[in-house]
Amino acid sequence: MEITRIDIRPLSVNAGYKGRRFKTTEHKQWARSVMFLLPKIILPPPPYEIYFKFGFSSNSSDYDNAIKHTQDCIATRYRFNDKLIRRAVIDIDIVPKGKEYIEFSLKTKT
Repeated sequence: MEITRIDIRPLSVNAGYKGRRFKTTEHKQWARSVMFLLPKIILPPPPYEIYFKFGFSSNSSDYDNAIKHTQDCIATRYRFNDKLIRRAVIDIDIVPKGKEYIEFSLKTKT
């Protein structure tokens, strides 16, 4: 399983949306940056198991806060429906400010 890493601060749900359904300017800019940073990969066949590792610079960051935004960008970039993800494994790491990152890998769920 090859792990992909992009050096960008994970976006929280609170920073990503205004009210219930409106994406913030920060979300739109972040998503453009992520799409640019994501490399070309060859997807295995679905259904998927996804692995995330988020490097947060704050101890108060919730592990699940960055999943939806990141997962949506990955699904958009690699052109698959994220409903095909049947299992997720999530790790977090506390890093110095400015060293935040996202790592992920996709494999076929067995």
